[in-house]
Amino acid sequence: MGRYRADITAGSLKLSESRVIADLLLRGVDEAEWKNAIVRDNLLKAKNPATAIRLGRLIRKRLETMTAELWAIVRDGTVVVATHALLAAAIKHSHLLGDFLDLTVRDQYRLFGKTLNKKLWFDYLEGCRGRDPQMPRWNESTGKRLGSSVFQILAQAGYIKDTRSMLLQRPHITSEVIGYLKRNQEDYVLRCITVGT
Repeated sequence: MGRYRADITAGSLKLSESRVIADLLLRGVDEAEWKNAIVRDNLLKAKNPATAIRLGRLIRKRLETMTAELWAIVRDGTVVVATHALLAAAIKHSHLLGDFLDLTVRDQYRLFGKTLNKKLWFDYLEGCRGRDPQMPRWNESTGKRLGSSVFQILAQAGYIKDTRSMLLQRPHITSEVIGYLKRNQEDYVLRCITVGT
């Protein structure tokens, strides 16, 4: 498996849905209970079962990169704390997101850039091939969808004001999440998540 995958297109941070998944993981439900919760009971409030299954799988894979301590932060934390915890899991799950923060966004802060833009994203994607020759050759629409998901995540976590203006901001990542990452030696995630500090 190469460094970069397109699975981030399935969604942004999805706070309310992630709280549901974190609760299921913390309760240790079996596969039958999982399927009932996601499909029969539609706890993610998806439009159809296929969407529910896909979304549930993405969020579960993200959260399972971390420990039960982080799941509890996602389930029980304030909106800001839980959002930063989800960002940490998303970074660990997707190097496409993490490296964009670590390389491109960090560079924009260093250069006192005012905004992010689509060209920066596509330039970054080009550079990804040098770091990962196995990276799939995505068509332009997939590249746009990936960028859209990444920019939504950056807006939700406070790195940009919104996805229209793309104005760069310096988020204050909560101490609960920084502490968790330090205790668990999540050095890559910590480096990526603190680019604006």
